[in-house]
Amino acid sequence: MCPPFDGGDAAAQKLGFDPETVLQRDSRVLLDPSFLGTLHEELVRELAPGDVASTLLQMGFLHGLQDVTRLLALSPDGRSPDPLVFVPPLRMPCRTRADRAASAALHIDGAWPDRSEAEACLSVSGAGGGVSCHLSAGYTSGWLSGAFDVDLLAVETHCSAAGARDCRFEAREASAWRSCEDADVRRSLAALPFGSFRALVRERLARATRPARGAHTPGGVDRGASAVHVWGPVMVMPYAGPDAALETLELLGRDAGAAQVSVIVLDLHGAMIDEAYGAVALEQLVETAESWGTEVLFADPSPLSEAVLADLDPPPLLMLKDLPSAVALAFQISRSQRRVV
Repeated sequence: MCPPFDGGDAAAQKLGFDPETVLQRDSRVLLDPSFLGTLHEELVRELAPGDVASTLLQMGFLHGLQDVTRLLALSPDGRSPDPLVFVPPLRMPCRTRADRAASAALHIDGAWPDRSEAEACLSVSGAGGGVSCHLSAGYTSGWLSGAFDVDLLAVETHCSAAGARDCRFEAREASAWRSCEDADVRRSLAALPFGSFRALVRERLARATRPARGAHTPGGVDRGASAVHVWGPVMVMPYAGPDAALETLELLGRDAGAAQVSVIVLDLHGAMIDEAYGAVALEQLVETAESWGTEVLFADPSPLSEAVLADLDPPPLLMLKDLPSAVALAFQISRSQRRVV
């Protein structure tokens, strides 16, 4: 069983978030500008302000730590490999403070030049009086903690959503922040169980490298880590074969909580769809979803599968080349449906 969220965990679990399911989503989706706006909107509607910040910080930390841990594992000597192997979805140029020689503790300054989260917050809530980039702070904290193998917390010091020119942060070791009297910093420290989250990420990545018993993994895709994710009106369902897809949809159809879903994104990354059984199963999936009034988008199909998908009857609503674009479009469709209603 996964360790629960610490700090605001009851609120997060109320929304269906837990560390394991958060980690199973691609961080590129989590940090997509369109998705960020919807995520902030949902959390602000459902949670108290302090719980919103803690939940976003935790989600970001887990993804940042997982991404950098996976990256460092690509290099046998533990050094950073070719940066082209993996580019973080969040740009965060930073540098250590010049006075580092005077202290053994790390002290890092940096910025988020894209300001994606700040702009997403502005689109949802308008200009505010405080910092807003909690997910970015979490991702940066997780990334730096994994890169330096030290518990580091990044705190946003300037935010463009609050009128500053740039979104900037300061990262220090957790032990250095503990003497800080700022209530927001103390809340952030309480929200990050560094040891538990490190253990969770290590265990999850270890499981991802073990082949599942009896599992077929074409193209090296890890089907053992596949999981369905529901974010309000949007469901992302990894494709693990025709039988599994139909069985998953049938089970979801019995779940009252799935009634809110209006768009399903079927993630076809690494899948090969054959013209016979695979195509028939997908046609049944689309028909079943449409009978609920739910649209289906296909994401990241291989070139060989695209021709098969184009001949489905009924055809999918859309096929998109990458998952982040599909998820962003799914939220746009769901919002459009809500306005029509």
